[in-house]
Amino acid sequence: MSNILSRIHSPQDLRGLTKTELRQLSAEIRSLIIRTVAANGGHLASNLGAVELTIALHYVFPSLDDRIVWDVGHQAYTHKILTGRSGEISTIRTKGGLSGFPNRTESPYDPFTVGHASTSISSALGLAEAKRLAGEPGNVVAVIGDGALTGGMAYEGLNNAGHFPGNFMVILNDNTMSISRNVGSMARYLASIRTKPGYLRAKNEVEQFLDKVPVVGKPIHRGISRSKTAVKHMLYNSNLFEDMGFYYYGPFDGHNIDKLVEVLENTKNIPHPLLIHVVTDKGKGYPFAEQNPGAFHGVSGFNVKTGQTSSSEDSFSSIFGNCLCELAEKDERICAITAAMELGTGLSRFASRFPTRFFDVGIAEEHAVAFAGGLAVGGSLPVCAIYSTFLQRSYDQILHDAVLQNAHVVLAVDRAGIVGEDGETHQGIFDAAFLNTIPGVTVFSPAYYEDLREDLRKALYECSGVVVVRYPRGGQLFKPHDLVPGKRLYAWGHKAEEAEVLLVTYGRLFSFTCRACELLKERGIAAAALRLDPVSPIGDDIVKEVDFTDKICFFEEGREQGGIGEHFAALLRRNGWKGEFHLKGISGFVKHAPMLETLGSLGLDERGMAEFVVTECETWRRKKG
Repeated sequence: MSNILSRIHSPQDLRGLTKTELRQLSAEIRSLIIRTVAANGGHLASNLGAVELTIALHYVFPSLDDRIVWDVGHQAYTHKILTGRSGEISTIRTKGGLSGFPNRTESPYDPFTVGHASTSISSALGLAEAKRLAGEPGNVVAVIGDGALTGGMAYEGLNNAGHFPGNFMVILNDNTMSISRNVGSMARYLASIRTKPGYLRAKNEVEQFLDKVPVVGKPIHRGISRSKTAVKHMLYNSNLFEDMGFYYYGPFDGHNIDKLVEVLENTKNIPHPLLIHVVTDKGKGYPFAEQNPGAFHGVSGFNVKTGQTSSSEDSFSSIFGNCLCELAEKDERICAITAAMELGTGLSRFASRFPTRFFDVGIAEEHAVAFAGGLAVGGSLPVCAIYSTFLQRSYDQILHDAVLQNAHVVLAVDRAGIVGEDGETHQGIFDAAFLNTIPGVTVFSPAYYEDLREDLRKALYECSGVVVVRYPRGGQLFKPHDLVPGKRLYAWGHKAEEAEVLLVTYGRLFSFTCRACELLKERGIAAAALRLDPVSPIGDDIVKEVDFTDKICFFEEGREQGGIGEHFAALLRRNGWKGEFHLKGISGFVKHAPMLETLGSLGLDERGMAEFVVTECETWRRKKG
């Protein structure tokens, strides 16, 4: 380990460093982050941009009495390194290693387990109020990016926090990026502030002059206070944050440690809500990430010397994007919507080819779905692409602003199922269950690329109302050479109707059930596999198709409770099926690890499925005597 970094075991150790050593420390940490992400994958550009800011924060707020709440948390690698986890940083995002995001179970310096945007101000305000009520010491700081300020929840928090009766600090880390380039009025507003370097100087000069105005008596005091406020507004135009009750300071260079420490030291005891605006460069210190911060936002690994990232083969996301372009070429009603995920959802090509029909609404999933509902009611064919984990935020809008309107909205749900290294906050294991609770929603879950293309076409032209096409991260998996396109049943080396047990699933897991059939044949068990698509509603024809078997094992890459398996079992019972039914799905939250490792540990790969079936078959045979 390098010289300065080897001396840092907790934030308190920063206080013994000179300003020169702090700058050297930032270089050492930046180098460590680059090496770590190159090996393990993860969030690079956002972490490189927040190194100096994080050092300054922990220098000024080194105690566990102080709480730093990171919005999203994808910029918190430096925070982990400074809070006693530098020796474990090489394990980040690996099974049993550090999480890629702040995690309450990992360190007392992580007040919240986070992974979604726009939540930090609300959470931090709750912490601050709890401290105030309990009479506890310490400051609370929320660190939020300009990208997260495109989410409405941030303003709900700001609106409430502006009335806090004490020091409450919001750090706006402004790097002009979320994942894709920031869009909308807030991005333009922050840009206007950044272009006025004399703002703070003029503001301070006016305030100092007005504060010297003599005051006689309380009524005159109140009147002059109102006059001061009016004059300040007239002379230097109070900004949005001050109108919401905050003292605004900035913008400051977010890579100047000396200045950051000075500003934080000078403001940490002001008994008022504060917003400190710092400007940073996403990808700072690594030229490839500086030049292309979007590509280096989240990477699976790369060559440090060349910047070459892992080869990008076809994926469900890219196939979706290409297919949507082909359909949009023939139908001018088709529009595409994304919530700051143009790159991640495969919509870059669409955005380039059909700019007037492409809408990036920022990190605002609720707005995205309601906006899609409006487009649909107006006669367009909106396709709204959102990650499964973020679709959770749109539940009310799906129900209220789309389904109740009978609006024909297509939701392209990316990253459905296990996503792997991003862990608990990002696993797409809830969408199938919660979508099942909404009447009238059609849900497709393709297993292969050809299914995705066909499901998207059906969603647009053969279905009504809200239609969901959900698909996993990455590429398609094993596909039997003798699988008949469009056929739902598959058996290995025998007719499906001769199978002793039927393995039922949907989406990506169908690949594993096919392989499990091979393994089961080696164990003397004739098995067949059935894939459901759509998964909601499940047609009565499926019930007739499984009537040949009295043993079903259902495998689900999602929640058991309320999931597709439970609904399938209920449908079978209602239609008089009296066989043995066993369900294996996911019960709790799922920690970070590579996707295949995770499925294996959950018993949802081919070996886990085969073992599950063998155990159940042995039980069934014993029952028969």
